[in-house]
Amino acid sequence: QVRLVESGGGSVQAGDSLRLSCVTSGISLSTTYMAWFRQAPGKEREFVAAISPSDVYIDYAASVKDRFTISKNNGKNTVTLQMDSLKPEDTAVYYCNRVPNSGYWGQGTQVTVSS
Repeated sequence: QVRLVESGGGSVQAGDSLRLSCVTSGISLSTTYMAWFRQAPGKEREFVAAISPSDVYIDYAASVKDRFTISKNNGKNTVTLQMDSLKPEDTAVYYCNRVPNSGYWGQGTQVTVSS
């Protein structure tokens, strides 16, 4: 059974940093594409970053490129999103999930950035 538990969100000022973690179970990170997504109030969920099973392929949304870094630790079943130089428009609930996903989503973690 797949389980995804996101944490690390909070309320910060513009320019600050946060580090989000996603602890997974029921997934082998060494054979699964993983990604971070976010959903702002009143908007659809959107892609943020993805990482391939071998860590060779990494991709970012244009809006976060050069500010966010995705990584994972296969042994600890954890996917991490380092977010630097945060902007108010980064405010959203952040989720991790495998790609493609089965429709199951974790509870997410709230990130609020004030100007």
